[in-house]
Parts: sequence; C-alpha cells; structure tokens
Amino acid sequence: MKHSNNPQTRRGRGPARRIGRTLAFVLPVVLVLSGTLAVTRVNWSGYSTDPVLTAADTATSAGASRAAKRAPQDVLRDRLLTELQEENPGVALTHLQQAVNGRPSLAKHCKSIARALGEAAVRVYGPTRAQSYARPVCDTSFATGVAAAHS
Repeated sequence: MKHSNNPQTRRGRGPARRIGRTLAFVLPVVLVLSGTLAVTRVNWSGYSTDPVLTAADTATSAGASRAAKRAPQDVLRDRLLTELQEENPGVALTHLQQAVNGRPSLAKHCKSIARALGEAAVRVYGPTRAQSYARPVCDTSFATGVAAAHS
C-alpha cells in the first residue's frame, strides 16, 4: 500500500488527530487524579469534624428537639441557606461538600440541596453574581438551580 503525500488527502487529519491523541492521553490521567483526590477527601472514619454537622449538637434543647424530628438533609439545607444569606454561596457550597464527605448518606440529597442553594443565590445576589459562585459540587446542580431560577 502506498501512502500519499498529497496535501489534499491529508489536510483534514493533522490538527484533529493531534488534538485527539492529546486528549486520549491527558483525559484518563486527569480523571484518575481527580478520582484519587476525591477519595482522599472522604472522612472514612465515620467521626465528623465538620462544623456544619456538629453545630446541631450545640443547639438549644427546644431547637434540638425540633431538629430531631426533621430529616438530616432538611436541617443541613436550612443551615446552608442561612449561611448563603449571611456569608456567600461559596461558603455554603464548601460546607455542603464537607457535609457530604463527612456523612456519605447525605450524598443522595446533595443535588437537591445544591439546586436549592442555586435558586436562593439568584434571589439574594442576582443571576450573574450567583453564577460566579458555581463550582462542580454535586454534578453542577448549583448552576442548574441558578439557571432554573433565572429563567
């Protein structure tokens, strides 16, 4: 088989092939490293040092009895919504990620909480500023909430 050096037959393959090869090498490396970093951030001991979760322990007895009747994800969502208003969405998202890392049972509620934070951020900060706080917590659900509240 004879390969052609004719520029017309090789024109469309050069840059695309280089980009494809680069992505084929770099993408798996990035995925492995990000997965490794995510696993190292999880608190596997079961003992939480997260201030978001331990704050319920210092609540008043009346507040604690009401919180005991509510689901943990509802308590967390309400606390994070308060933080969003008092601090900023970045702080609330950081505490959400820490809560999920410290208590993996909250992971199934992470998307709905992040979306609620995104919707609340639009009400408090407006769509442009709220979107500036978006980060990949819970599969970009915060950004989805911002977009839903803005439309």
